[in-house]
Amino acid sequence: MTDTAYALFLDFDGTLVEIAPRPDGVAVPPSLPAGLARLRTRLGGALALVTGRPIATIDGFLTPERFDVAGLHGVEQRLGGRVVGGDPAAHPTLRAGVATLQRETADLDGVLIEDKGCSVAVHWRLAAEDAAARAQEIVAAVAGTLGEVYRLQQGKAVAEILPASATKGHAIRGFLRETPYSGRRAVFIGDDLTDEKAFVPVNEDGGITVRVGPGETVARHRLADPAAVRALLLGWAEGGAIDPGSLPPA
Repeated sequence: MTDTAYALFLDFDGTLVEIAPRPDGVAVPPSLPAGLARLRTRLGGALALVTGRPIATIDGFLTPERFDVAGLHGVEQRLGGRVVGGDPAAHPTLRAGVATLQRETADLDGVLIEDKGCSVAVHWRLAAEDAAARAQEIVAAVAGTLGEVYRLQQGKAVAEILPASATKGHAIRGFLRETPYSGRRAVFIGDDLTDEKAFVPVNEDGGITVRVGPGETVARHRLADPAAVRALLLGWAEGGAIDPGSLPPA
């Protein structure tokens, strides 16, 4: 298949970069932003980040490059420079829930509240077992007060409250209806529970799914870790054959 036969969708944390103890502690290899930009050119523009991070945070990590992004699991999206969604003022009940989370977890050492504006994540990777368990109880209770408009999403030592309509799979399908993604075969690479949910519709639509790291998966292929992902993508960027269907099976 030609280079322009594929539309590439990439998770960020745990896929392009190693997961850090704190959300702001991610280390981005200096070669990554420019390498992704070269690969985007080779793919005729059809490369996007699909992430739980806000668009502005992704921009900060990948500066000076600016990519198409489905941020906050699709709550906000940038396609061809046009940004839609992402206004915290549209979520007053969530904003009240953020305040409750901050208050209720204030005395839990190692528990971090990541306020993303239109969603909020509670991290307990650095917390002791008791504090982690309490944090999970608190975020579940707060999510339960917000009604069906919001949902609780579990990740690796994190739980996030976000709009119920926002999913990575829905965001990918939306991008595939737009230029330059339309008419291409989707390739989605991810590592987390949120990515597992997106693998399902990508598989259903005939795309190629790649799980990063160990664990049960519905993805059809697997790469060992973010270093392997970066090596693959940078190889493609430098002219290597783009053949995601030949990657190791999951």
